[in-house]
Amino acid sequence: MKPYCSLPATALRWCLVLIVLVVNAGFCTATGRPHPAKTVSPAFAHGASPLARSGSEHFHNMEYDRAVRDFTLDAQQRPDDPFAANHLLTAVLFKELYRVGALDTELYASDSFLSARQFEVDPKVREHIRQLTDRALALSEARLQANPDDIDALYARGVTKATRATTLGLMDKAWFSALRSAIGARRDHERVLELDPNYSDAKMVVGIHYYIVGSLSWTIKAAASMVGLSGSRTKGIQYLYEASRGGGEASVDATMALALFLRREQRYPEAIQLVGGLEAAYPHNFLVALEYANLLNAAGRGPEAIAAYRNLLDEARSGAYQDPRLEQVSWGLGEALRGQQDFAGAVAAYEAVGSFSRVQPELLDRANLAAGEMYDILQQRDLAIRKYQQVVAAAGETPRASLARKYLKQPYRVPKAYFR
Repeated sequence: MKPYCSLPATALRWCLVLIVLVVNAGFCTATGRPHPAKTVSPAFAHGASPLARSGSEHFHNMEYDRAVRDFTLDAQQRPDDPFAANHLLTAVLFKELYRVGALDTELYASDSFLSARQFEVDPKVREHIRQLTDRALALSEARLQANPDDIDALYARGVTKATRATTLGLMDKAWFSALRSAIGARRDHERVLELDPNYSDAKMVVGIHYYIVGSLSWTIKAAASMVGLSGSRTKGIQYLYEASRGGGEASVDATMALALFLRREQRYPEAIQLVGGLEAAYPHNFLVALEYANLLNAAGRGPEAIAAYRNLLDEARSGAYQDPRLEQVSWGLGEALRGQQDFAGAVAAYEAVGSFSRVQPELLDRANLAAGEMYDILQQRDLAIRKYQQVVAAAGETPRASLARKYLKQPYRVPKAYFR
């Protein structure tokens, strides 16, 4: 019997978040900053390539076409380097994930993603990702056959396993296979830390695992411990801080993961400071700018969040970002306006979500339900009913559709907490 099959949906949701974060860590080898605690072999000097550095800069600014171009050339020049192979693999994967809307973290805020529609991934891209994954694994395995304690090869193999976990989870919805691959990534990186405790890059993946397992309920933790997985939220955050400050190649991605967990811990000032630093460093990264606005709203700084969302819309329309997903900004703006009791402004923002041609079905369902609630508050019952009917027709048997059916019978009412 597979030991992971007993994990409930809540655990699987956390595991998917883990998979997304861990594969993001896989890109940390491209920044070109050599690890201060060890000497990098000249034959595999993954930080020495100008193409790796330029590709990293493009990647972190979400200029995926340029990143793929640079990493393709780099992999051709360093055909035996698993780090170069991982760079190209990660860039190709994230380009496709962003194209299909899979990088919207709001999609994973509830268990509904487990039964949601699969993303419409290009079959040719999926096959390309499989080939790149096999190639990267083969390169790491070749080095490990010659030396089982090759730290860089262990690290690179863990990165590839994490990337495969994301492919299995987000593209194929093969949750248990994805989880096994993510656990394999953790174990490779734990071995790296056994061999070199100062290898701060490996603390990124392990720290994420520690935090997520530490966040699960006691019963799920017990099940995880039976397969050798321990966890601690405190230790996870500590590891992420060490990775982000370690001067290693994982510092940027460790900072991203750390900010997400600090937000969950409601340590908003720390998270805002971290993401603000990333926004300054990567001014063309649309998702970082969006997360900054989201953090302001989560921290209760509604007016600042509204200004940030509107500024983001203006900048995106002026060409500051490559291929921005404005529907995600409109959703965030609607949430911020709703929090400020500007219900008319909120409904306009929610309605705007559906005006974008690439809006994902899950986000459209959320926006339609929220718009219906706003119309009920504004006593525009006919418009509210129309929105609820759209949710029921599109969402099927989901919690969101159940709420819509409820509101078709009885209008939505603002919770009293809104007016405290």
